Amino acid sequence: MAHFEVVYTKDLRTEMTHLASGTKVLTDAPVDNKGKGEVFSPTDLASASLASCMLTIMGIAAQEHGFSIDGAKASVTKLMKSDPRRIGGITIEIVFPDNEYSDKQKKILQLISKTCPVALSLHPDLEQDVQLIFTK
Repeated sequence: MAHFEVVYTKDLRTEMTHLASGTKVLTDAPVDNKGKGEVFSPTDLASASLASCMLTIMGIAAQEHGFSIDGAKASVTKLMKSDPRRIGGITIEIVFPDNEYSDKQKKILQLISKTCPVALSLHPDLEQDVQLIFTK
């Protein structure tokens, strides 16, 4: 079980600490919500976490099936809604490196992208648009 500490420092900024490793992450309120926007906002992190989770479980599946996704990159776009203010949609474009992926490998990656724990934890009304792009 993961354990974290979050401290509100000042000026709409928090400092989060992963207690097992000591790793720290800062957040700011975004500029459009009275913040400085100098680092990730909490909703930025939620959106980026979705892409990170997808890449992680794709990496696990690739290892289990004897291929690699090393170098895959995700571009993430977050769409905010209001009333109430929330994440309305997340668009993720994952570009895979110049490897020859078989149809079976592509199918594995496509299926697994929909089953990461973060994707399954988000509200069903939140639109998740995920595109997998194979460069070869």
